[in-house]
Amino acid sequence: MSWFVLIVSGVLEAVWATALGRSEGLSRLGPSIVFFTALAASMAGLAYAMRELPVGTSYAVWVGVGAVLTVLYAMATGQEPVSTMKVVFLAMIVGGVVGLKLVH
Repeated sequence: MSWFVLIVSGVLEAVWATALGRSEGLSRLGPSIVFFTALAASMAGLAYAMRELPVGTSYAVWVGVGAVLTVLYAMATGQEPVSTMKVVFLAMIVGGVVGLKLVH
């Protein structure tokens, strides 16, 4: 259950990171509400997962999932250019996250 919650928390990290960018310095109400809600839920999930999983592993997985999804969303929406090397490096992050799960 902790791994599932950790992955969901990583997804929520991507949500709050994207919402923060869209909030224009927390000056837009809708994205700001999404930011604070997703941030609180993401942190709560990370804290829950850390009750059973090591801190370093939990944090690395949480950041990795959030970072990859944030970049993929930005590329899918045209906010960030797609390149072969970006995809390769994102795949390396995913590989690292999977590796951490396998060795735990």
